Amino acid sequence: MDLLNTLVEKGLRRESPTREEALAVLATSDDDLLDVVSAAGKVRRQWFGRRVKLNYLVNLKSGLCPEDCSYCSQRLGSTAGILKYSWLKPDEASAAAAAGVAGGAKRVCLVASGRGPTDRDVERVGRTIEAIKEQNEGVEVCACLGLLSDGQAERLKEAGADAYNHNLNTSEGTYGEITTTHTYADRVDTVQKAHGAGLSACSGLIAGMGETDEDLVDVVFALRELDSDSVPVNFLIPFEGTPLAKEWNLTPQRCLRILAMVRFVCPDVEVRIAGGREVHLRSMQPLALNIANSIFLGDYLTSEGQAGKADLDMIADAGFEVEGAGTTTLPAHRADVAAAAAGAGCGSHAEAGGGCGSHAEAGGGCGPCGGHAGTTEQDAAAEDAAAPADASGARTDLVAVRRRGAGTDLAPNA
Repeated sequence: MDLLNTLVEKGLRRESPTREEALAVLATSDDDLLDVVSAAGKVRRQWFGRRVKLNYLVNLKSGLCPEDCSYCSQRLGSTAGILKYSWLKPDEASAAAAAGVAGGAKRVCLVASGRGPTDRDVERVGRTIEAIKEQNEGVEVCACLGLLSDGQAERLKEAGADAYNHNLNTSEGTYGEITTTHTYADRVDTVQKAHGAGLSACSGLIAGMGETDEDLVDVVFALRELDSDSVPVNFLIPFEGTPLAKEWNLTPQRCLRILAMVRFVCPDVEVRIAGGREVHLRSMQPLALNIANSIFLGDYLTSEGQAGKADLDMIADAGFEVEGAGTTTLPAHRADVAAAAAGAGCGSHAEAGGGCGSHAEAGGGCGPCGGHAGTTEQDAAAEDAAAPADASGARTDLVAVRRRGAGTDLAPNA
C-alpha cells in the first residue's frame, strides 16, 4: 500500500505526514489492519526498539472536582460510585508508588482531582515527590494536578518532578462541547508552562467521545506542535453517572487505527496506551504494543485495570521487554534537547520547527480523570449484539470501579 510505505519513510525521517495521510490511516479497512499495524511498528522499532515503558498511577485526591468535564467520573455532578477522599499523606503516596515500582514501573504519575493546585497543594505534592524519590532511586515522577498558575511548574521542578501531564483531550473546535468550566486555551497554556519550567511535557487525547476523524487528527497535530515528549492515548471509559455513559462506539480495530495515526504523526515520542485499553482493545492489547511503547501498569485513577502480572506476561508473550530504570526512554536526539531544556529551565525544545517529530531540527508523557475513547457502523453493531449489557445499554462487564490501592486499606494492583 503506497500510503503506508510513504508513512513509514516519513516516520523514519521524523517527518510529519499530511493531514490527508493521517485521515487516510483512520479510514483504512479492517482487511488492511495488520498492514497498518506492521507499518506503524516499523516506525516504533526504529526509535524505541522492543522496549515497553511502564507507568504507575497514584491518585492523590479522588473525586469532588468542581470542573464539568463530560467524560470524567470525578466531575461536578457525577453520580458514579467511585472512591472519594482528600489528599494522601506523603508516606501513604510513597508506599503506593513503591508497589508500582516493585512491579517494574519506571515512572510514577501523581494525580489529583480539581481545577488546579493552590500553592499549598504544590508544596504538599513537592513533599510527596521528595518522599518517593528518597525511597525509590531512579524513578521518574510526573505530576498531573490540573491548570497551573505562574511559578507552580518551577516549584514542582525544584521539588524533583521530571514531567507534567495535562491532556488536550480533543480538538479545539469541539472542546466546548465536553467542558464549559475551562477552555482549550487554558490547557495549552498549562502545557506551555510545564515546558517553560524545564519539565518534560506529557499531553494526550481521549478518543471515543463522539468526535470525528477530523477532530482526532486536529488534536494529534496540535500535540505535535506543542512538542510533547509523551502522548497518552486514552479510550473513553463510559462511567455510569456521567454524561458520556452511553458512548460505546469503539472497536479494537478502531483503537489500533487511532494508535497508528498517532505514531505516524508523532514518530519519535513516547506513545502510551492509557485509560480504557482493557475495555476497548481487550484481547488485541498485545497487537497494540507493536505501535505504542508505553502503558500504565495495573489500575487507573477510578477504574480497575487488568492484573499487573497479566500486563507483564502480555509484554513478554508478545516478544517485548520492560524498559529498565537505567535506559533513557526517548531517542538521543530528543533526550539531549529535553535534558538541555531542563537544565536551562527553558521549554523551547525545538526552536527551529518544533513539534512531535522535530527535535532533530534543533540539533538533536495520565488522562487526569480516571481512564478514557469512532468505528465502522457494522463493527459497532456486531459488538453491540454480542456484548452483555444492562437495560441502559451500559457494558457493566467491562467497567469496574477501583476499590483497592490508594485511598483504601487494600493492596494495590501492581
